Amino acid sequence: MWHKMKHFFKTYWKPIAIVGGITVTIIIGLLFKIDARVLALWALIAGFVTNGFVALGTLIALVPILGPLLIKLLSLPIFYLFNGIGYLVSLLLIKKGYGAEVVSHRLLSIILLVGVAIGYILGNLLPL
Repeated sequence: MWHKMKHFFKTYWKPIAIVGGITVTIIIGLLFKIDARVLALWALIAGFVTNGFVALGTLIALVPILGPLLIKLLSLPIFYLFNGIGYLVSLLLIKKGYGAEVVSHRLLSIILLVGVAIGYILGNLLPL
């Protein structure tokens, strides 16, 4: 039992440290009554810079049965959100007269989304 826990912490010490550091900083900020918007902005920037969101996703995915299901439920809406934002920006740019540029960039983003989907499918089908 202790050997497994030692191996776990030795393997995942960076994600645990990143998520723990962001969490401790937010708790200390709330105790000192720092504005919640400032803390949220700091957590967002720190999460992107340190890959804290990936680390949190990794730690959540390690929970048996519920972890992978929860990660799938969280990642799919983000995929749809980015695609929807792309369509809204495309509409605005077409109205401004940038139609040809929009078509080429939307084609690139669709190729990227299809590549992500194919990679996800292949990643689940091929054994490691």
